[in-house]
Amino acid sequence: MNNQKITPCLWVEKDAKAVVDYYLSIFKDGKLKDYRLFESMPDSDGNGSAGSFETAVMELAGIEFSILAAGPMFKFNEAISLVINCKDQNEVDYYWEAITTNGGEEGPCGWCKDKYGLSWQVVPVEYFELIHSSDAAVREKAIKNTFKQKKLILSELK
Repeated sequence: MNNQKITPCLWVEKDAKAVVDYYLSIFKDGKLKDYRLFESMPDSDGNGSAGSFETAVMELAGIEFSILAAGPMFKFNEAISLVINCKDQNEVDYYWEAITTNGGEEGPCGWCKDKYGLSWQVVPVEYFELIHSSDAAVREKAIKNTFKQKKLILSELK
């Protein structure tokens, strides 16, 4: 049983299993917890069929996500993103590359999108120490250089 109080649900157009496989290829400690195909579901007024849809539940980095593959009605946008707190530059490089290749895209200031259009912020945890530093010069350099970057390069922020 899941003890997680809030579970994000990611609506995708089709193939919930392929979506889970994609994320599990990036987050090596993840796992598929459930997969279901619902065929010939009745529409909201009980007449006819609304078609089929799929659901899946996956766990990534200890967080459960529901996947709903139910058609193209809704698309991801930047109003929500997921932050990957990375221990060092090597981890930033790994996640940035994994997310932006094969249909993903780079964005500014450590933001990128995966091939499904979901926005991610790939951030070294030391970045937060820099932008919250008590030294104004350290804060200013980190923030100024953030705006010049796509993938965050920690050595250039220091």
